[in-house]
Amino acid sequence: MTNGAKTDRASRRDDAGWITLFPPLAALPEAERGLVVGRAAPAALPAGTTVFEPHQACGAFLFVTGGSVRVFQLDQDGNEIVLYRLGPGSICILTTMALLAAERYSAFAVTETPVTAVALPGGLFDELMGRSGGFRSFVFLAHAERMADLMRVIQNVTFESIPSRLAARLLALAADRKALSITHQQLAAEIGSAREVVSRHLKSFEKRGWVSLARNRIEVRNAASLRSAAGSAKA
Repeated sequence: MTNGAKTDRASRRDDAGWITLFPPLAALPEAERGLVVGRAAPAALPAGTTVFEPHQACGAFLFVTGGSVRVFQLDQDGNEIVLYRLGPGSICILTTMALLAAERYSAFAVTETPVTAVALPGGLFDELMGRSGGFRSFVFLAHAERMADLMRVIQNVTFESIPSRLAARLLALAADRKALSITHQQLAAEIGSAREVVSRHLKSFEKRGWVSLARNRIEVRNAASLRSAAGSAKA
């Protein structure tokens, strides 16, 4: 028992560093912070792992500490639309909603890269929501921020034209790079459209000299024109 206790204390000291990615949690009173650190379980997931899927029950509150998770939904034709991504320091709005409402997941989450995370048991999540004002504030603020991201996706899909959404997304994904390693299907998922539609608009962009297309590769040739086409679309 003594050796086990020593190991547990050492493990807590080693694992406690993850909480610095979530400053509001790190600022919790010592007793509450100790509960979070002491009861949270680390997890490591390889790329391509399904984190959750529709109709699956939610049993833990996840804190992403490394890597990238894509959260997406499928339409009736099987086309994918990316809702948001989770990176280091992120929590998932769908997980929060599932735990608060005691409901099941309504979308998919898949790791895009190897991911490290920390899982807080659902029972402890409920306990902390009830007893810790700091924890509640952290959860609701993070929830509101992620909801804003989700609303931007809905706004773009509903009100922005496909060319403007496509141009904006190309610029966002390219960032400081000129070439993207991405398929037309993946790009369609990014903007909530069909692959055939995206391919048609990419061909139009190529004819105008804005991009250059190759197999699973898109090179940005005229970022200024893409920015003009993007207009008010939000990437």
